[in-house]
Amino acid sequence: MKGKMTGAILPGNSTVEFRQFDIPKPGYGQVLVKTMASTICGSDIRCIYREHTGKGAEGYIPGIIAGHEPCGYIVEEGEGLKRFKKGDRVIIYHISGCGVCYDCRRGYAISCTSPHRQAYGWQRNGGMAPYVLAEEKDLIPLPDQLSYCDGAQVACGFGTTYEALEKIGVCGDDAVLIVGLGPVGLAAAMLAKAMGAQTVIGAEYAQERMEIAKGLGLFDSVIRSDESALGEVMSLTCGKGVEKAVDCSANDKGRQLAIRATRPYGKIAFVGEGNTCCFNPSPDIIHGQKTIYGSWVTSLWRMEELVEKLVRWGIRPDKLVTHRFPLEKAGEAYALMASGKCGKVAVVFDDKD
Repeated sequence: MKGKMTGAILPGNSTVEFRQFDIPKPGYGQVLVKTMASTICGSDIRCIYREHTGKGAEGYIPGIIAGHEPCGYIVEEGEGLKRFKKGDRVIIYHISGCGVCYDCRRGYAISCTSPHRQAYGWQRNGGMAPYVLAEEKDLIPLPDQLSYCDGAQVACGFGTTYEALEKIGVCGDDAVLIVGLGPVGLAAAMLAKAMGAQTVIGAEYAQERMEIAKGLGLFDSVIRSDESALGEVMSLTCGKGVEKAVDCSANDKGRQLAIRATRPYGKIAFVGEGNTCCFNPSPDIIHGQKTIYGSWVTSLWRMEELVEKLVRWGIRPDKLVTHRFPLEKAGEAYALMASGKCGKVAVVFDDKD
């Protein structure tokens, strides 16, 4: 396939620019994917859109096509493919690791430290363009029961929360607190319910996100994440606290709430990136024998497992998409996501091929 395509780049001043690129030709072990949906992640806003703050694996190369949450179908094959073929619907795992280090061999390309590691939309061209050049090893099959907007959210949003919930072992015995009700927190609620949690409590400071969470009907209670939040969680749990908590806020006080609202012997997962957390080890953790887990995105094998379970559980991630934009309005899409007054924002592509 020859020709030119328009791609969106992020210059780092809260704007979006469009440039012309050659439609790439897949090489050995590669495929050309027709982009059908590409959703926007909070890390795009934090590390690239407002300014280029990332270093190393988090460093954006200026001029790279943005978008690390793409989903589409294969339109052209390179040589040497072993599993996928033209016409297959696929999700692209957003980190292309070296493939041979310890973490890559476990499926956790997110933790690859090789200089060969490249993230789509960060160090190699991503999904804010009609076509994406992808490595076959980075693909996950998208079942027919799921839409492209469903698939776009699997790796970085739903995969991240699924990994965390599996680490802390959410089950039918649990009351679960989720702090921070952006798209990742909302995904955590959907999955926690499907995994059997008896009670799911959401805590959020922004009124707009509280209203979105209430409207989706994913939570048994939605409370404001302020000075009264700890008392409210205790009241909702007969003074005991929750068995499991997930912080998606990346906020110091939000993380404190997740720790202190968890009962003795409970487990807490930190998912939200950045900032700090100040707590008192003895009363907050040691005396209650609590455990804090750090959880960074997910693995390829866990992602493939999640896709199967989304179908089995009847979960549709695109329920969290509150706004859809065509590529030419990507500037509006990023500005809305940066405002925080929305759920998930998607750039969608019409299939005219």
